[in-house]
This record gives sequence, C-alpha cells and structure tokens, in this order.
Amino acid sequence: MTAAAPELDGRAAWPAAEFTERLRAVTATRYHDRHPFNQRMHRGELTPAELRRWIAARFHYQRHIPVKDALILAKLDRPEERRAWLRRIRDQDGTDATGGGIERWLRLGEAAGLARQELWDTSRVPPGVRFAVEGYVTFCQRSPLLDAVAASLTELSAPDLMRTRIAAFERHYPWIDAAGLGYFRTRVTQGARDAEQALALVLARARTREEQQRAVTALEFKCEVLWALLDAVDRSDP
Repeated sequence: MTAAAPELDGRAAWPAAEFTERLRAVTATRYHDRHPFNQRMHRGELTPAELRRWIAARFHYQRHIPVKDALILAKLDRPEERRAWLRRIRDQDGTDATGGGIERWLRLGEAAGLARQELWDTSRVPPGVRFAVEGYVTFCQRSPLLDAVAASLTELSAPDLMRTRIAAFERHYPWIDAAGLGYFRTRVTQGARDAEQALALVLARARTREEQQRAVTALEFKCEVLWALLDAVDRSDP
C-alpha cells in the first residue's frame, strides 16, 4: 500500500512531476531573458555605454550572491547539504584571489573598458538595482529554507540564457575581448548543476500543497527581482 499524498484543505499535493513542471513553467514564462533590455542586448542593439551600465549594475547583484548563499547555508541542517551548498560560495568567491565568478565578472568589466574600482563603487549603482538586490538578500535571510532555496530556481533557465548571451556577445560586441566572457561560459555547466541541486532540495521539502505553492511563489518573486533590476538599468541615466 502506498502512502496517501499530503493534503491541505482537501487539496492533495501535486505529484513530483507536476510540481516540477509548474516550477519550470515559471521560468519559462517569467525569466528575465524576456525582458526588453535583454532582448535588445541579444539582438546587438545596445550601445557600448548601455552595455557597460548593465555590466556595472549586474556586478552589484553578482557580489551579493555569496551573501545570499551563506544565509541559505546557515539554514541547512544536514552536513551533506551544507557541503554541497558551500560549493556555490566557492564558485563565486573562488578559493584564492585569481578565481571565482566575481573575479570573472571583474574581467568582463575590464574587457568592456571599466576599471575594477568603478565596479566596486556602489555609489554608481542605480538606486533601483540596490533596492532589488537588497530585497532578494533580505528575502533569503528572513524566509524559511524552502522559500529561499526555491527562489534560486531561476537557475533552471540560466544555462540557455548563458548560451544565448555568449553567441550574442561574440556576434554583436566583438569589441569586448572574448577572454572576458569566462563568467558566461562557466555558468552554462554550473547553472545546470546548481539548478539540479536546488530542485532536489525543494522537491524533498515541499510535501504539502501549501508548501509547494510557497515554492512557486518564491520563484515568481525572484523573477520579479531580476526584472526590477533590468528595469532600473534600462531607465537609469546614460
């Protein structure tokens, strides 16, 4: 005899396959690859100034990814899960000063003509970008583990976006040294691995329909954060 599915107010939890499809549907329809700014980027329509503005603003997000991952790490109660999640922080911060996603993003900025200090200078970051990033970090700090991990599932669509972005930069922005695209190339494989890990955690912990719906809502929130970030970049002064 199989155990009955958990229920909430008479509503059974979605089977794992259906729940997974609902999560994937969020990124398929609401991920920021559909944002007009990203669309213009991939069509080669951004000016050098616009592209540099995006690189600088996005760096503010990148530098906070290890912070949000550290907050999630502190919520995990199993050693094997903490070891696996800790890898994300190493991926971004590197194991020394020469590696990691943050360093690769700094190299992207340099390839686009931005000095490192310009990227670290938060006074240059549009207020809307700071607001979006702070909102995401605060969400991961204050939310239960399930919600914080589910919000990271935008990674489900990240590998395809990275492939599209690499092709767009190589075709439309040849003035950016190809060596500066290392972050995008690395995230094709890292993003797929991270998405698989986070999805497994969400599937294991979302046992009721209420918990599953919270996970979907958290992922929708993260998509809104990424859209708000691009809105701020798109509307900021040249």
